[in-house]
Amino acid sequence: MKTKEGDLILIEYTAKVKETGEIFDTSDPALAKKVGFYKENIIYEPMLVAVGAGWVLKGLDEKLVGLEVDQKANIEIPPEGAFGHRDPTKLKLVPLRKFTGRKISPYPGLEVDVDGKLAVVRSVGAGRVQVDFNPALAGKTLIYDLVVKRTFQEPLEKAKALTHRRIPTIPIDKFKIELSKTTAKINIPEEAFDLERIQLAKRGLVADLQKLLPELNEVAFIERYVRKKPKTTETMKPEAKAEKTRETTAEKIEEPSSTPSSSESREEEEKP
Repeated sequence: MKTKEGDLILIEYTAKVKETGEIFDTSDPALAKKVGFYKENIIYEPMLVAVGAGWVLKGLDEKLVGLEVDQKANIEIPPEGAFGHRDPTKLKLVPLRKFTGRKISPYPGLEVDVDGKLAVVRSVGAGRVQVDFNPALAGKTLIYDLVVKRTFQEPLEKAKALTHRRIPTIPIDKFKIELSKTTAKINIPEEAFDLERIQLAKRGLVADLQKLLPELNEVAFIERYVRKKPKTTETMKPEAKAEKTRETTAEKIEEPSSTPSSSESREEEEKP
C-alpha cells in the first residue's frame, strides 16, 4: 500500500549536499560517528513523519507521497524546496568589540548569537566581523536517501509513536496509554516528571494526537506520586542488617550506664 497525505510513517534516511556530497544529517548513529558530526545529546533513530503535515522540508514532504514500505528512494530537493536561495542582504558587518566584550574570539565558520539571532562568521577583519544570517544550507540542492520502514494504522500504535516523538528519552514501554473513542489517558512515568521542558512536550503531544486522531476530544495526563516506605530491617539486605546490628551494639557499649557503680553508691551514702 502506497503512502498518502495524512499517513504516519517511520523513515530511515541519510541527507547530503548534492554539490559536495557532504552528509549533514542521518538516522544512523554509526554513520554519524564515521562522518564526524555525532553528538551525545542527539538521538539517532528512524524519524516519525506525518506526511503532508510540514514536519520536514517542503520538498521532502511532497515526495513522501506514493512510497511503499521497504522501498528505497533517492529524493532530490532544489533550494526552493529546502532552505531557499541565499539572500545577500543577510550578510552583515558587526563591530569586533561586540564579540570580545562577551569573551568570544570569532573565526570563519563559528556559529554565533547576534542580537538573539543565529549567524555564521564568514570573515574577520580589522575591527569588524562579517556574519551571515542565511541558513547554512541556503542555496544548496539536497539529496535524501531513505526507506519507509513502517506505516502506523492502529490508533494505539499512532499514540505510542507520537508520545515517543515528543518524549524520546524515556522508553515508550514506560508509558501506559489507554484510548477510548474520544479520550486518551497517558500515564506519565516517574522518570519523566523532572524532564526539562516536559510541559511543552505534553502540549505538543496533545496537538499531535488531536491532529492525527481527530476523533479525540480529550487528552488526560496522569502522574502518580507514591509514598516511598522507609527501609526496615525486614526489607534490608543481609549485609545491611549485619551492619545495622554492629552499629547498635557499638552504641550500647559506648552508652554510659544509668545505674550508679558500687563506689558511687558508697560515696552517696557517706555524704551527710
